[in-house]
Amino acid sequence: MKKRILFICLGNICRSPSAEAIMKYYVKERGLEGQYYIDSAGISGYHSGDPADRRMQSHAIRRGYDLTSLSRKFYPDADFSDFDMIIGMDDQNIRDLQRMATSEEEKNKIFKMTDFCQRFSYRDSVPDPYYGGDSGFELVLDLLEDAVEGLLDQLGNK
Repeated sequence: MKKRILFICLGNICRSPSAEAIMKYYVKERGLEGQYYIDSAGISGYHSGDPADRRMQSHAIRRGYDLTSLSRKFYPDADFSDFDMIIGMDDQNIRDLQRMATSEEEKNKIFKMTDFCQRFSYRDSVPDPYYGGDSGFELVLDLLEDAVEGLLDQLGNK
């Protein structure tokens, strides 16, 4: 049975689609495609149907990641039952997810992305790069690469 992982940020155009793309890349690199189903969504539906932010795509492509998913809104009724892990990018995402959860079982599926970091001690959140410059997008990718490695290690896929 595939482990089903959903990455969450506010609008699903920068951080969570990047986490999705990096996770898919690492899973493929390790030959684990049959073990995972990976997706991303946003707390808000502001950007539903839109591709990832062009700046985020540009920085990701330079590292070999292809952000092809289209933004979608998080649907608590479906997503809490469809996914094993729901990983938020920041504290506000976590609070929003916990507020939407209707049971302890659903709350136990919620994790924060930076809790999986191994090299960085950036524990607060994956910062939203939307209103920043190039360095913000690079920091997001650095943090997500570290966290995805930590997540896969925790799941037993070193």
